Amino acid sequence: MSDILQILLGLLLGILGTYWLVSIFWKRRSSENTQEQSIIILEKIRNVYKLITVEGEFAEIYQYENVREHFLKLISSKKKALLVINAKVNVGFDLKKIEMHADPSSKKIILTSFPEPEVLSIEPDVKYYDIKEGLFNWFKTDDLSTLHSEAKEHILKKIPESGLLESAKKEALDAVLMIENMVQAIGWKLDYKALEIDLIPEKPKAKPKLKKNQV
Repeated sequence: MSDILQILLGLLLGILGTYWLVSIFWKRRSSENTQEQSIIILEKIRNVYKLITVEGEFAEIYQYENVREHFLKLISSKKKALLVINAKVNVGFDLKKIEMHADPSSKKIILTSFPEPEVLSIEPDVKYYDIKEGLFNWFKTDDLSTLHSEAKEHILKKIPESGLLESAKKEALDAVLMIENMVQAIGWKLDYKALEIDLIPEKPKAKPKLKKNQV
């Protein structure tokens, strides 16, 4: 009888030991999977790279003039051109600049900082008019490349006063919600409480009602 009890006790201990080992194995495996999943999510968000939110078009006229002096500054030679610049500008967010980290235990991606909007691309279309060259100062192939760069720089200086950056700021919440959809698609949550983003637009203040004087 004692032999049977010993056998049963041994089997019970063996089953308990096996269950304990298997549970530890699965916990570790689940933890490793969660860690790998968090890394994949962070990479996916960063791989979106640049998010365009606002597009603007510019039409500008730019006057170029260059004076070159020769023979001990006794003779000057001038070249000039009128540039008509039509440019398409894209403003948005560089998602590689997002500051975030993963919390695998709660399956959360926590955003701590969101980048400011910036100019992502400028596509200028430059046409040249009223080209005049001096006797010793004429346009070369390199000059056209320089003029193209100056035209792009001219548009870049006009962007801050155009309101494009402010418009892009208003789209920041949409960018965050896009990231939230990516995260939720694989069963995680996005925590962006640390960001200073207005979730609800300000409601217009109600105007006071005027009461008519009763006669």
